[in-house]
Amino acid sequence: MRTITALYRYPVKGLSPEPLQAVPLHAGLGFPRDREWAVTNGRWTYDAAQYAPRPKTDFLMLMQHEQLAALRTKVSDDGRRLAVQAPDGTALDLALDDEADLARASAYFVSYLGGRLEGSPQVVKAGSHRFTDVSVVSPTLMQSVSLINLASVRDLGARMGRELDQLRFRANVYYDGGQAWEELAWVDQELRLGELPARGVLRTRRCAATNVDPATGARDLGVPQALIKNFRHGDMGVYVELLGSGTLRPGDTLHAPT
Repeated sequence: MRTITALYRYPVKGLSPEPLQAVPLHAGLGFPRDREWAVTNGRWTYDAAQYAPRPKTDFLMLMQHEQLAALRTKVSDDGRRLAVQAPDGTALDLALDDEADLARASAYFVSYLGGRLEGSPQVVKAGSHRFTDVSVVSPTLMQSVSLINLASVRDLGARMGRELDQLRFRANVYYDGGQAWEELAWVDQELRLGELPARGVLRTRRCAATNVDPATGARDLGVPQALIKNFRHGDMGVYVELLGSGTLRPGDTLHAPT
């Protein structure tokens, strides 16, 4: 039996995951508060009124800035404050609706990343969109839910001779109890996550962000290279579109094509 083992959201693109014990979900929408915020890379100016989805490389993210993984961050339940703690113990507590605090956040990221930025980053909030990696593909994919099969993670780890932390893959839903790599065949197939009907919409192509240890921020592996070497593809996981509404919890059953 396939069982959902963990649920996560990532309130700020590229920053800490937040585990969830119950998630109210709605047809056609992703996880609430997932990728609701992002930090631009400083080379462009965010305009909420004119914004159209941009490539993930226009934001601070692990593929280019692995040190971000060593930060421990949390957005408050009401979405108004961001707490940041660095490995050296320094901490920030920022009001996300205060321009002075947002300027402090910009200066903090410039300092923390050691001058690797070309301009001043902005901490920005999504409007009707969200800052997912696949937002540039289509509105449906922007609102999709990412799913990871832990059997696939274990199989890849065994071939690499290394136990892989599931959080390298920054999914919303993790499940266990299935066959390794079965999820890659679920595109255009009907699924059920607990009580919620869903449909597979796209295999998840992995980038260099998965090379970063989510605990330490060290760039210590070559995950996309290992996928291509062992399986002749670079995919791990699948995006799904929610077709119904309900509450999802760890322990719920995942029903999928046999």
